[in-house]
Amino acid sequence: MNVTARISQAPMSGYQWLIVALCTFMNCLDGFDVMAVAFTGPSVTEEFALTGSEFGLLVSVGLIGMAIGSMLLAPFADLIGRRPLILISLALATIGMFGAASAPSVTVMGLFRLITGIGVGGILASTNVIASEFSNAKNRGLAIGIYTAGYGIGATAASLVAKATVGGDWRIVFYAGGAGTLLALVVIAAVLPESVAFLEQRRPSGALERINRTLARMRVAAVTDADLDEAATTRADTGRTGAGWLKQLLTPTILLWLTFITVMFGFYFVNSWTPTLLVEEGLPESAAVTAGMAISLGGTVGSVLYGVAARVRAPRVVLIGFSLLSAAMMIVFIISASTLWLGFGIGVVVGALINGCIAGTYTVGPPLYPTNVRSVGMGWALGMGRIGAILSPTIAGVLKDAGASATQLYVGAAAVVALGALVLVGLRRYDPESTRTPNGALTA
Repeated sequence: MNVTARISQAPMSGYQWLIVALCTFMNCLDGFDVMAVAFTGPSVTEEFALTGSEFGLLVSVGLIGMAIGSMLLAPFADLIGRRPLILISLALATIGMFGAASAPSVTVMGLFRLITGIGVGGILASTNVIASEFSNAKNRGLAIGIYTAGYGIGATAASLVAKATVGGDWRIVFYAGGAGTLLALVVIAAVLPESVAFLEQRRPSGALERINRTLARMRVAAVTDADLDEAATTRADTGRTGAGWLKQLLTPTILLWLTFITVMFGFYFVNSWTPTLLVEEGLPESAAVTAGMAISLGGTVGSVLYGVAARVRAPRVVLIGFSLLSAAMMIVFIISASTLWLGFGIGVVVGALINGCIAGTYTVGPPLYPTNVRSVGMGWALGMGRIGAILSPTIAGVLKDAGASATQLYVGAAAVVALGALVLVGLRRYDPESTRTPNGALTA
């Protein structure tokens, strides 16, 4: 039995939940980064005299960086290890956040937003895989749900800092993000282990000792060199290794990419444009930030809610339900947002559902790929998903300048999210989690 199978069938230990918590902490950086731009949008727009299209481009620059980081840095996680790439990515994100905070012009700010995005993209591609690889089959959905909740926590932190600085210096928000990223770099360097699945696959010097040291902390039985040899033989026999992995998994990969694109389109529209659109609909800036905060708070709950649901139903099926409900509630939210208390309550629901969709994509993706290409498979899925994330704020800016109302923009984004549910139906035959038995094991 290989290492992955042992972890999948063993109970989750406290040490494994600690690793999930570390990954959650790093995912907070994504939430803080994206919402730092969203919540400071009115102030940044005013200081640099930006049009709607120009602000949308500023948001998209960071997302382009995330796509670059996910697609170009992620393959190195399968070569040098998950942990080294995370440390490199954290260093880039730290530089980018502090650079954006001190930028004298929108051009310079855009450059540092690109650097931040590259770092965050590398972090997401690796931490998602680590959280999945250190979880057992039964609790993988819950673990990824908790991991994804980090986005909402980070976004809420950004909203609190932004709310405290309304009418003041928007740069404080980015300085706070830089400090948090630097703290993450120090903590991860001291605590996070390398993925045992990666060590089993690549077998660098001292791999067996490192694997068994980590397995001992997880209270999982140790392995021998013979076990690693047997696992390598099994991988070779499956024919799902080497450079031809994309061709062998082409159809599920394309379906996964489409799922990420549609979900991220709606997710980043809601999280990037909501405060700015509500201000232009007549709400005071502080009220618009409060509504955005409601979405962030809901996201924290929704990710965990998705994980709980995924313990009893196939994650893909749960994701279909979350996608359809998200689309419906996005429309209800924008219609009711003018009534602050009602908009706040529905905003929590929207945040819960759309963040649950992100948790779902992160859960459905990793099991589709073998260990040796899991980071690159998920990295490219995340990168392709950024197409939706990049197009979302950019298209919204162009349509807004052309006269589209906030309601029209929300309805359009909701339709894209609903389309993702149809894509997920086609993914059923390729999804190993859909054949999971009640005790958490996978059937053929």
